[in-house]
Amino acid sequence: METHLLLKLTPQPITPEAFQPFGQVIFASEDGVSYGTADAQLQLQNGTPRFYIMRLHPRGLKFRTITRHRQVTQCLGSLNGEEWFMAVAKPGDSSIPDWESISAFRIPGNCFIKLEVGTWHAGPYFEAPTVDFYNLELSDTNIVDHDTCNLLEAYGVEYEIVPSLPTN
Repeated sequence: METHLLLKLTPQPITPEAFQPFGQVIFASEDGVSYGTADAQLQLQNGTPRFYIMRLHPRGLKFRTITRHRQVTQCLGSLNGEEWFMAVAKPGDSSIPDWESISAFRIPGNCFIKLEVGTWHAGPYFEAPTVDFYNLELSDTNIVDHDTCNLLEAYGVEYEIVPSLPTN
């Protein structure tokens, strides 16, 4: 029988300040506003950008693996205003993340996230029956730039996102 530690993560509400070590949170801005630091600071120069809608079905809220992309920023957002969750760990030079620093965020449907190059991430996770997400990365990101760490093998840990009631 496999022995491991199940760690529970309560997702924190996403704010630009809290998410800053991992990337950016982008909210709506008025039309006509000039480009600035509130816009997604993208790195797509290493290939052909791919912007698409991916339909995801529930996978539960547990995860044993976490992934990073070292050549590109990645943007993700839900369509139709669906709330979702993402677990993240800071980018770094190591081939595995700091498992003790993994945290989770509750992301409302009125914004999207830009993951900084190298940010470890697990998700999107959600409780709805199906959610469509828009995704901006490179056309070959999942083939040539997809480092995955099996947390169960590396550290003997598995995580579960445990949503609490949203605060308004």
